[in-house]
Amino acid sequence: MTLAFILPFAYPWVLLLLVLPVALGIWKWKRAGHPVVLPFDDSARSRHTRWLCGLLNFGQLLPVILFALVIVILAGPQQFSEPKTKRVLTNIQFCLDVSGSMMAPFGGEGTRYDGAMAAVNGFLGYRDGDAFGLTVFGDSHLHWIRLTSDPSAFKYATPFLRPERLPRWFLGGTAIGNALEQCLDVLVESEGGDRMIILVSDGMSADLYSGRDEKIARELAANNITVYGIHVAEGEPPAEVATIASITGGAVFSAGDPAALDTIFKRIDAMAETKLEKVSLESMDDFKPWAFAALCVGALHLLFHLLGIRYTPW
Repeated sequence: MTLAFILPFAYPWVLLLLVLPVALGIWKWKRAGHPVVLPFDDSARSRHTRWLCGLLNFGQLLPVILFALVIVILAGPQQFSEPKTKRVLTNIQFCLDVSGSMMAPFGGEGTRYDGAMAAVNGFLGYRDGDAFGLTVFGDSHLHWIRLTSDPSAFKYATPFLRPERLPRWFLGGTAIGNALEQCLDVLVESEGGDRMIILVSDGMSADLYSGRDEKIARELAANNITVYGIHVAEGEPPAEVATIASITGGAVFSAGDPAALDTIFKRIDAMAETKLEKVSLESMDDFKPWAFAALCVGALHLLFHLLGIRYTPW
Protein backbone atom coordinates (compact mmCIF):
# COMPACT_ATOMS: atom_id res chain seq x y z
CA MET A 1 0.00 0.00 0.00
CA THR A 2 3.02 2.30 -0.05
CA LEU A 3 2.10 3.03 -3.69
CA ALA A 4 -0.65 5.41 -2.53
CA PHE A 5 1.91 7.44 -0.57
CA ILE A 6 4.40 7.67 -3.44
CA LEU A 7 1.98 8.44 -6.29
CA PRO A 8 -1.29 10.41 -6.16
CA PHE A 9 -4.52 8.58 -6.97
CA ALA A 10 -8.08 9.80 -7.43
CA TYR A 11 -9.49 6.76 -5.58
CA PRO A 12 -6.69 5.49 -3.33
CA TRP A 13 -9.02 3.14 -1.45
CA VAL A 14 -9.26 0.98 -4.60
CA LEU A 15 -5.60 0.05 -4.04
CA LEU A 16 -6.71 -2.09 -1.11
CA LEU A 17 -7.76 -4.62 -3.74
CA LEU A 18 -4.08 -5.17 -4.55
CA VAL A 19 -4.12 -7.64 -1.69
CA LEU A 20 -5.92 -10.05 -4.04
CA PRO A 21 -3.29 -10.24 -6.83
CA VAL A 22 -0.48 -10.32 -4.25
CA ALA A 23 -2.05 -13.29 -2.46
CA LEU A 24 -2.85 -14.98 -5.76
CA GLY A 25 0.73 -14.48 -6.99
CA ILE A 26 2.22 -15.99 -3.84
CA TRP A 27 -0.09 -18.98 -4.13
CA LYS A 28 0.75 -19.54 -7.80
CA TRP A 29 4.50 -19.32 -7.17
CA LYS A 30 4.54 -21.69 -4.21
CA ARG A 31 2.05 -24.32 -5.33
CA ALA A 32 3.37 -27.54 -6.88
CA GLY A 33 1.10 -27.24 -9.88
CA HIS A 34 0.77 -29.98 -12.45
CA PRO A 35 4.18 -30.28 -14.12
CA VAL A 36 4.56 -32.92 -16.77
CA VAL A 37 7.94 -34.66 -16.76
CA LEU A 38 8.96 -35.80 -20.22
CA PRO A 39 11.40 -38.67 -20.89
CA PHE A 40 14.17 -36.37 -22.03
CA ASP A 41 13.98 -34.20 -18.93
CA ASP A 42 16.51 -36.46 -17.22
CA SER A 43 14.83 -35.57 -13.93
CA ALA A 44 13.00 -32.70 -12.30
CA ARG A 45 16.13 -32.02 -10.24
CA SER A 46 18.32 -31.26 -13.28
CA ARG A 47 20.21 -27.95 -13.18
CA HIS A 48 19.17 -27.25 -16.74
CA THR A 49 15.51 -27.24 -15.74
CA ARG A 50 15.80 -24.61 -12.99
CA TRP A 51 15.76 -21.67 -15.34
CA LEU A 52 12.85 -23.26 -17.22
CA CYS A 53 10.89 -23.64 -13.98
CA GLY A 54 11.50 -20.01 -13.20
CA LEU A 55 10.36 -19.01 -16.66
CA LEU A 56 7.20 -21.12 -16.34
CA ASN A 57 6.41 -19.64 -12.92
CA PHE A 58 6.91 -16.13 -14.33
CA GLY A 59 4.48 -17.00 -17.13
CA GLN A 60 1.91 -18.05 -14.51
CA LEU A 61 2.29 -14.68 -12.80
CA LEU A 62 1.59 -12.61 -15.92
CA PRO A 63 -2.23 -12.75 -15.51
CA VAL A 64 -1.77 -11.79 -11.87
CA ILE A 65 0.42 -8.82 -12.80
CA LEU A 66 -2.19 -7.78 -15.38
CA PHE A 67 -4.87 -8.03 -12.68
CA ALA A 68 -2.81 -5.73 -10.41
CA LEU A 69 -2.31 -3.18 -13.19
CA VAL A 70 -6.06 -3.08 -13.85
CA ILE A 71 -6.65 -2.31 -10.16
CA VAL A 72 -4.08 0.51 -10.29
CA ILE A 73 -5.80 1.98 -13.37
CA LEU A 74 -9.19 1.79 -11.65
CA ALA A 75 -7.69 3.72 -8.71
CA GLY A 76 -7.21 6.70 -11.06
CA PRO A 77 -3.47 7.42 -11.15
CA GLN A 78 -2.74 11.14 -11.22
CA GLN A 79 0.17 13.41 -12.01
CA PHE A 80 0.78 17.06 -11.17
CA SER A 81 1.01 19.63 -13.93
CA GLU A 82 4.18 21.64 -14.47
CA PRO A 83 4.51 24.70 -12.21
CA LYS A 84 2.93 27.67 -13.97
CA THR A 85 2.57 31.39 -13.49
CA LYS A 86 -0.19 33.67 -14.57
CA ARG A 87 -0.38 37.38 -15.19
CA VAL A 88 -1.80 39.44 -12.36
CA LEU A 89 -4.69 41.48 -13.72
CA THR A 90 -4.38 45.28 -13.56
CA ASN A 91 -7.63 47.23 -13.51
CA ILE A 92 -6.93 50.48 -15.35
CA GLN A 93 -9.50 53.27 -15.29
CA PHE A 94 -8.89 56.09 -17.76
CA CYS A 95 -10.13 59.42 -16.47
CA LEU A 96 -10.40 61.63 -19.56
CA ASP A 97 -11.07 65.35 -19.60
CA VAL A 98 -13.62 66.26 -22.32
CA SER A 99 -14.15 69.87 -21.31
CA GLY A 100 -14.30 72.55 -23.99
CA SER A 101 -10.57 73.26 -23.80
CA MET A 102 -9.83 69.74 -25.06
CA MET A 103 -10.94 70.94 -28.52
CA ALA A 104 -7.81 73.12 -28.75
CA PRO A 105 -5.26 72.18 -31.47
CA PHE A 106 -2.68 69.63 -30.39
CA GLY A 107 0.40 69.16 -32.51
CA GLY A 108 0.17 69.54 -36.27
CA GLU A 109 -3.14 67.71 -36.68
CA GLY A 110 -6.23 67.18 -34.56
CA THR A 111 -7.19 68.35 -31.11
CA ARG A 112 -6.08 67.47 -27.59
CA TYR A 113 -8.98 65.04 -27.42
CA ASP A 114 -7.90 63.34 -30.66
CA GLY A 115 -4.33 62.98 -29.43
CA ALA A 116 -5.45 61.66 -26.06
CA MET A 117 -7.77 59.00 -27.50
CA ALA A 118 -5.16 57.90 -30.05
CA ALA A 119 -2.57 57.47 -27.28
CA VAL A 120 -5.05 55.63 -25.07
CA ASN A 121 -5.84 53.14 -27.84
CA GLY A 122 -2.11 52.67 -28.44
CA PHE A 123 -1.57 52.00 -24.74
CA LEU A 124 -4.20 49.26 -24.77
CA GLY A 125 -1.99 47.29 -27.15
CA TYR A 126 0.82 47.18 -24.56
CA ARG A 127 -1.37 45.75 -21.81
CA ASP A 128 -2.90 42.60 -23.21
CA GLY A 129 -4.77 40.76 -20.45
CA ASP A 130 -5.62 43.79 -18.30
CA ALA A 131 -9.08 45.28 -17.72
CA PHE A 132 -9.83 48.84 -18.86
CA GLY A 133 -12.55 51.34 -18.09
CA LEU A 134 -13.24 54.88 -19.27
CA THR A 135 -14.69 57.80 -17.34
CA VAL A 136 -15.07 61.15 -19.08
CA PHE A 137 -15.57 64.36 -17.19
CA GLY A 138 -16.04 68.08 -17.44
CA ASP A 139 -18.23 69.77 -14.86
CA SER A 140 -19.87 66.39 -14.37
CA HIS A 141 -18.77 62.82 -15.14
CA LEU A 142 -19.92 59.85 -17.18
CA HIS A 143 -18.75 56.23 -16.85
CA TRP A 144 -18.73 55.42 -20.54
CA ILE A 145 -16.95 52.04 -20.41
CA ARG A 146 -17.05 49.77 -17.39
CA LEU A 147 -13.96 47.64 -16.73
CA THR A 148 -13.55 45.23 -19.62
CA SER A 149 -10.81 43.23 -21.29
CA ASP A 150 -12.22 44.08 -24.75
CA PRO A 151 -10.19 47.07 -26.04
CA SER A 152 -12.42 47.47 -29.12
CA ALA A 153 -14.91 49.29 -26.91
CA PHE A 154 -12.50 52.25 -26.80
CA LYS A 155 -12.19 52.48 -30.57
CA TYR A 156 -15.95 52.60 -30.95
CA ALA A 157 -16.23 55.24 -28.21
CA THR A 158 -13.90 57.79 -29.84
CA PRO A 159 -16.39 59.50 -32.20
CA PHE A 160 -19.18 59.66 -29.62
CA LEU A 161 -17.19 61.41 -26.90
CA ARG A 162 -15.80 64.27 -28.93
CA PRO A 163 -16.33 67.46 -26.87
CA GLU A 164 -18.22 69.16 -29.70
CA ARG A 165 -20.84 66.39 -29.54
CA LEU A 166 -21.43 66.56 -25.79
CA PRO A 167 -23.96 68.89 -24.04
CA ARG A 168 -22.66 72.39 -23.31
CA TRP A 169 -23.45 72.10 -19.61
CA PHE A 170 -21.13 69.06 -19.43
CA LEU A 171 -18.15 70.96 -20.85
CA GLY A 172 -18.10 74.09 -18.72
CA GLY A 173 -15.41 73.14 -16.19
CA THR A 174 -12.76 70.63 -15.16
CA ALA A 175 -13.82 68.86 -11.95
CA ILE A 176 -10.79 66.57 -11.51
CA GLY A 177 -11.42 65.86 -7.83
CA ASN A 178 -14.96 64.66 -8.40
CA ALA A 179 -13.86 62.56 -11.38
CA LEU A 180 -11.12 60.83 -9.37
CA GLU A 181 -13.57 60.01 -6.58
CA GLN A 182 -15.97 58.49 -9.12
CA CYS A 183 -13.15 56.40 -10.60
CA LEU A 184 -12.25 55.25 -7.10
CA ASP A 185 -15.80 53.94 -6.63
CA VAL A 186 -15.55 51.97 -9.89
CA LEU A 187 -12.19 50.40 -9.04
CA VAL A 188 -13.19 49.46 -5.51
CA GLU A 189 -15.92 47.29 -7.03
CA SER A 190 -13.33 45.32 -9.05
CA GLU A 191 -12.48 41.87 -7.73
CA GLY A 192 -8.75 41.31 -7.28
CA GLY A 193 -5.83 42.61 -9.29
CA ASP A 194 -3.93 45.87 -9.15
CA ARG A 195 -5.72 49.21 -9.57
CA MET A 196 -4.65 52.21 -11.58
CA ILE A 197 -6.11 55.53 -12.73
CA ILE A 198 -4.63 57.34 -15.71
CA LEU A 199 -5.82 60.95 -15.61
CA VAL A 200 -5.62 62.86 -18.90
CA SER A 201 -6.48 66.54 -18.63
CA ASP A 202 -5.38 69.95 -19.90
CA GLY A 203 -6.48 72.13 -17.01
CA MET A 204 -6.52 72.72 -13.29
CA SER A 205 -9.37 72.03 -10.92
CA ALA A 206 -10.79 74.23 -8.17
CA ASP A 207 -12.23 71.20 -6.39
CA LEU A 208 -8.70 70.12 -5.42
CA TYR A 209 -7.90 73.27 -3.42
CA SER A 210 -7.81 73.69 0.36
CA GLY A 211 -6.18 70.32 1.02
CA ARG A 212 -8.79 68.30 -0.85
CA ASP A 213 -6.06 66.93 -3.12
CA GLU A 214 -4.33 65.25 -0.17
CA LYS A 215 -7.62 63.92 1.19
CA ILE A 216 -8.50 62.31 -2.14
CA ALA A 217 -4.95 61.02 -2.58
CA ARG A 218 -4.92 59.27 0.79
CA GLU A 219 -8.30 57.70 0.09
CA LEU A 220 -6.99 56.40 -3.23
CA ALA A 221 -3.81 55.11 -1.62
CA ALA A 222 -5.81 53.36 1.10
CA ASN A 223 -7.57 51.42 -1.63
CA ASN A 224 -4.28 50.53 -3.40
CA ILE A 225 -5.00 52.75 -6.38
CA THR A 226 -2.07 54.34 -8.20
CA VAL A 227 -2.66 57.55 -10.15
CA TYR A 228 -0.70 58.65 -13.21
CA GLY A 229 -1.43 62.17 -14.40
CA ILE A 230 -0.88 63.43 -17.96
CA HIS A 231 -1.13 67.14 -18.67
CA VAL A 232 -1.93 67.64 -22.38
CA ALA A 233 -1.12 71.32 -22.66
CA GLU A 234 1.77 73.73 -22.49
CA GLY A 235 3.27 74.45 -19.10
CA GLU A 236 3.61 72.44 -15.92
CA PRO A 237 0.90 70.07 -14.62
CA PRO A 238 -1.17 71.37 -11.70
CA ALA A 239 0.59 70.96 -8.36
CA GLU A 240 -2.49 69.32 -6.89
CA VAL A 241 -2.40 66.55 -9.49
CA ALA A 242 1.31 66.06 -8.81
CA THR A 243 0.53 65.71 -5.11
CA ILE A 244 -2.08 63.03 -5.76
CA ALA A 245 0.25 61.09 -8.05
CA SER A 246 3.09 61.28 -5.52
CA ILE A 247 1.04 60.07 -2.56
CA THR A 248 -0.44 57.15 -4.49
CA GLY A 249 2.94 56.03 -5.83
CA GLY A 250 2.37 57.22 -9.40
CA ALA A 251 3.83 60.04 -11.45
CA VAL A 252 2.76 63.08 -13.43
CA PHE A 253 3.84 64.03 -16.96
CA SER A 254 3.42 66.90 -19.36
CA ALA A 255 2.84 66.36 -23.11
CA GLY A 256 3.01 69.18 -25.61
CA ASP A 257 2.35 67.10 -28.71
CA PRO A 258 1.04 63.63 -29.73
CA ALA A 259 4.54 62.13 -29.99
CA ALA A 260 5.31 63.13 -26.40
CA LEU A 261 1.95 61.76 -25.30
CA ASP A 262 2.70 58.37 -26.88
CA THR A 263 6.12 58.31 -25.20
CA ILE A 264 4.51 59.04 -21.83
CA PHE A 265 2.12 56.12 -22.17
CA LYS A 266 5.06 53.84 -22.96
CA ARG A 267 6.81 55.08 -19.82
CA ILE A 268 3.71 54.40 -17.74
CA ASP A 269 3.56 50.89 -19.17
CA ALA A 270 7.20 50.36 -18.18
CA MET A 271 6.65 51.79 -14.69
CA ALA A 272 3.53 49.70 -14.05
CA GLU A 273 5.31 46.38 -14.61
CA THR A 274 3.30 43.26 -15.28
CA LYS A 275 3.25 41.00 -12.23
CA LEU A 276 3.22 37.22 -12.29
CA GLU A 277 1.95 34.91 -9.59
CA LYS A 278 2.43 31.19 -9.16
CA VAL A 279 -0.55 29.03 -9.93
CA SER A 280 -1.19 26.02 -7.69
CA LEU A 281 -0.34 22.69 -9.25
CA GLU A 282 -3.22 20.86 -10.89
CA SER A 283 -3.65 17.10 -10.81
CA MET A 284 -4.31 15.35 -14.11
CA ASP A 285 -5.10 11.77 -15.10
CA ASP A 286 -1.98 9.70 -15.71
CA PHE A 287 -3.30 6.47 -17.25
CA LYS A 288 -0.84 6.27 -20.13
CA PRO A 289 2.16 4.52 -18.47
CA TRP A 290 -0.06 2.06 -16.59
CA ALA A 291 -2.14 1.26 -19.66
CA PHE A 292 1.05 0.75 -21.68
CA ALA A 293 2.43 -1.59 -19.00
CA ALA A 294 -0.85 -3.55 -19.00
CA LEU A 295 -0.72 -3.82 -22.80
CA CYS A 296 2.86 -5.13 -22.67
CA VAL A 297 2.04 -7.70 -19.97
CA GLY A 298 -1.02 -8.87 -21.92
CA ALA A 299 1.03 -9.20 -25.11
CA LEU A 300 3.75 -11.15 -23.23
CA HIS A 301 1.14 -13.47 -21.73
CA LEU A 302 -0.28 -14.13 -25.20
CA LEU A 303 3.24 -14.81 -26.53
CA PHE A 304 3.87 -17.35 -23.74
CA HIS A 305 0.69 -19.19 -24.71
CA LEU A 306 1.49 -19.16 -28.42
CA LEU A 307 4.96 -20.60 -27.75
CA GLY A 308 3.58 -23.19 -25.30
CA ILE A 309 5.62 -21.84 -22.39
CA ARG A 310 3.38 -23.25 -19.67
CA TYR A 311 3.16 -26.36 -17.52
CA THR A 312 0.47 -27.95 -19.67
CA PRO A 313 1.24 -26.94 -23.25
CA TRP A 314 -1.82 -28.64 -24.80
